[in-house]
Amino acid sequence: MDRRLFLQALSVVTLSQLLGACQQQNRPVLEVNTLQKALPPQLIGKFRSQSQISVQVGIKSSTQEIFSQLQQWQAQKTQDVAENTTTPQEPVSPVQLPHRVVSLGDYWLSQAIQQNLIQPLPANQLIHWSGLDPRWQQLVRRDRTGQPSANGDIWGAPFRWGATLIAYRPDKFKDLGWQPTTWSDLWRPELQGRISLLDQPREVIGLTLKRLQQSYNLKNLDAVSALPTELQALNRQVRFYASTQYLESLILGDTWVAVGWSTDILPALLQEPDIAAVFPQGGTALWADLWVEPRTSTTSTLAANADSRAVSQWINYWWEASVAANLSQFTSAISPLIPASVTSQSSSQLLIAHLDRFERSEFLLPLPPATLDQYQRLWQEMRRAI
Repeated sequence: MDRRLFLQALSVVTLSQLLGACQQQNRPVLEVNTLQKALPPQLIGKFRSQSQISVQVGIKSSTQEIFSQLQQWQAQKTQDVAENTTTPQEPVSPVQLPHRVVSLGDYWLSQAIQQNLIQPLPANQLIHWSGLDPRWQQLVRRDRTGQPSANGDIWGAPFRWGATLIAYRPDKFKDLGWQPTTWSDLWRPELQGRISLLDQPREVIGLTLKRLQQSYNLKNLDAVSALPTELQALNRQVRFYASTQYLESLILGDTWVAVGWSTDILPALLQEPDIAAVFPQGGTALWADLWVEPRTSTTSTLAANADSRAVSQWINYWWEASVAANLSQFTSAISPLIPASVTSQSSSQLLIAHLDRFERSEFLLPLPPATLDQYQRLWQEMRRAI
């Protein structure tokens, strides 16, 4: 190749690189904040390639951290609006921030609505909304106070769910002739001092209510006369309360049973052959992770910008049948769109195999202040002996 041809070829390469860079710069940018190990990287890469959206993923260690991020964005937006206001008479232009979407646990949804941290999602842009079971639709339809409402706005898009499970050591039960299958088994005398429970009033008092044929979301706990006695009896069974690192004692054999969340327990089943788990027969507490849109402007970015539907594209992607199946296959949670006929060799198999028990389970819905006071009182009375 002579010098003239070499320079021509070099100019073509340089031009293509510049065009590629321009295309990258012209792509809509979507900031995503989610929990560690919640999404398979391959599925994120697939979305990038088929949507032509530049996705920037931020990994958070807890839902509390994500909620704090929402609060920071809201505070920053308020400050930006104040700084752009010159006189009270002049209209303030909406402050347009980057397109953002975050994963938020359903338990935090009510607070996010009340604090004006998120904005509703327009149903006409959620193309798979009608395919969701009505139970999922009811979970995210809320009024402006965060309470469930059949006529409320859609405040989130559920994309994965899990449950509170019972993990146990089968070797410790071999001589007993039984293994735990229901919440009532936690009260058996053989397990005194051998159980760890979550350090969460809604979970512990809730599973006791379930044992007594009551709802996790019962609003008047004082109406259940047997509840205080049952809680005291359960407390005598407990070795310790913890919401993190509770599986270590189970692995070591210091405890025989641990009540915990599926995202902790299911991955441990793949690594620890001495541990088994059960989805309680009578039902349990459920949780769901939702895609929510932060309130980053005075009007919804979905409604205001017809040329850039990055948020709606992201949500719809996780509701596609193949993506929902892969999410359920390769993570420790499953999609709300996964059919009962799907089989899996992943850690989420325990959830998939017991979708019938999902119907007997409940999400932890917001409770009135008077009920929360009852929870606090019973929780303190229960643990006074620890």
